[in-house]
Amino acid sequence: MIVLSCNDVSKAYVVDNIIENISFTVNDNEKIGLIGLNGAGKTTLFNILTENLEPDTGVIFKAKGKKLGYLKQNTNIYTDRSIMDEMLTIYDDVIKLEEEIHKLSHKISCFTENDDQEELAALMETYSKMSEQFEEADGYSFKSLIKGVLRGLGFSENEFDKSINLLSGGQKSRVMLAKLLLEKADILLLDEPTNHLDIEAISWLEKYIKDFKGAVIIISHDRYFLDNTVSRIFLMERKNLKAYNGNYTEFMKKRKSELELELKQYDEYEKEIERQEEMIRRLHAYGSKRNIRQAFSRQKALDKIKNMDKPTVDSKKVILKFTPKIKSGRDVLAVENLSVSFNEHKVFDNIQMNIYKGERVGIIGPNGIGKSTLLKVIANKISADSGNVTVGHHVNIGYYDQEQTSLDSENTVIDEIWDYNPDLTYYDIRTMLAQFLFNGDDMYKIIEDLSGGERGRLSLLKLMTSSSNFLLMDEPTNHLDIDSKEVLEDALLNYEGTVLVVSHDRYFLNKVANKIYDMSSNGVFQYLGNYDYYIQKKAELEEEDCEIPVSKTKTQINAEKKKERENIRDRQQREKTIKSLENQIEMHENKISELELALCQPSTYDDKFLIIDLNEKLNIYKYELEVLYTEWTEISEN
Repeated sequence: MIVLSCNDVSKAYVVDNIIENISFTVNDNEKIGLIGLNGAGKTTLFNILTENLEPDTGVIFKAKGKKLGYLKQNTNIYTDRSIMDEMLTIYDDVIKLEEEIHKLSHKISCFTENDDQEELAALMETYSKMSEQFEEADGYSFKSLIKGVLRGLGFSENEFDKSINLLSGGQKSRVMLAKLLLEKADILLLDEPTNHLDIEAISWLEKYIKDFKGAVIIISHDRYFLDNTVSRIFLMERKNLKAYNGNYTEFMKKRKSELELELKQYDEYEKEIERQEEMIRRLHAYGSKRNIRQAFSRQKALDKIKNMDKPTVDSKKVILKFTPKIKSGRDVLAVENLSVSFNEHKVFDNIQMNIYKGERVGIIGPNGIGKSTLLKVIANKISADSGNVTVGHHVNIGYYDQEQTSLDSENTVIDEIWDYNPDLTYYDIRTMLAQFLFNGDDMYKIIEDLSGGERGRLSLLKLMTSSSNFLLMDEPTNHLDIDSKEVLEDALLNYEGTVLVVSHDRYFLNKVANKIYDMSSNGVFQYLGNYDYYIQKKAELEEEDCEIPVSKTKTQINAEKKKERENIRDRQQREKTIKSLENQIEMHENKISELELALCQPSTYDDKFLIIDLNEKLNIYKYELEVLYTEWTEISEN
């Protein structure tokens, strides 16, 4: 059943078209991800669907009786009410009904045998109807529902009575999300619902959306969240919308194939344009009336077909390798028995960590557990109460915070990077900026005028081109759109230093991290793998029967540390071997292309000895390439 649809909807602001002729349908119980670059018109579309904005053209259809709920990305609430009292406003009618039922119950209880029995029967019937209505409106369970949603979104019970005016912006956003989920809408429009949620709360929201008996459209840059919740993707691009079946990962596979086909078609189109233009030039050069008439005819036809837009080429195809100027020793960081308190409040206690050269380590854990504080202690920005932080030989720390305080607001983008890297050429700087999505005139923007996402990208590039070889990153993917996140991921995967990152972005952690520290009130627990490995291993541990913990001897602890170091060395050697094989494969593929091109040259046809020589070399390179691919597959799958 279709519950929501758009037909040829367009919207412009003054003379700039935002969306053009958008059409789609949404079925009941369907979960859809709405993605696109910042400024593509996603929020504009949501405002049109909620009737907060009038479209210039087109028709919106919403099924009769279906209630629509909308969570804005940047929302705020000002009230002296407590969190719980604000939630109870949703159930005002239910609470009033409960009061009426109590009054009616009291009235019925006062009747005696001498009173009018017909009136009593009528009151009893009214009581029965009101009780049914109360039960259908979750009258017996609404307080439990409120508590369940608030706990799921990360509020503890001792916060339920806290005044909303005392909450942070992120906490207020969670309150608004909780209200929306409790209002029982049939169609939910969610704009970045995972902002301000920790991993545990996001996991709870994923389950809620999957179990939700209604339609949901989600604007989100959280790719892991989209993978776990949606079965369709709406891509907004070039003012239009295109629908794809599947989750985000499936969409990306289809999108990649599409772009390759579009690029191939565009290449063929360009060749045809070039051929026609060359023909027109020749006809003009011949000079006869007949030839000139043919030239004008061809030009007229060419002008009509010269309208194919160039496909959006992936600017990340040329991956830059960021190499620290100074190489660190093998042991990068050792944290022992670290404890921090603020105003007698214990933030964390007894933290133990070891990080080695080349590792990309992710720290996860609930909000407020002290992850950012831990980074600040390691970066020597605040002091610990007790414990030791030992930084290894030749380790230079670079720190990325969420406020991007390292940027000079009066600088241009290009000067900000060039001032810190005066030895680089203009071409080097331009290539790096393009890699981080600063193209053309973007390079000359004043930093003060940049958006939050642009500042984030620039801060990350500045950090990666600094003299640091150990990067500390606090939520680096916040405020970044999907393209920007993928730029960062590629850069970190090709970074030859060491990385320690605090993040709630599970897709990012899954792609980048090769070690996870799960931080809780009991300390940190280490997992030697990415985020999926952490989930798998944690589930296995939870399934095991609880055993009485046995204290470990010093010999056992040393043996475990030795085993950990061996595992790290083996993994690093494996990654180095894979990278070497990939370089050799690329070299062989290039050489094979050169030889095949040489064999196609007309000058080669008359030299049979050259043909034999080229064929022999080609066969050798093809054989070696097959061997390299076999070796690469075996190592990658182990």
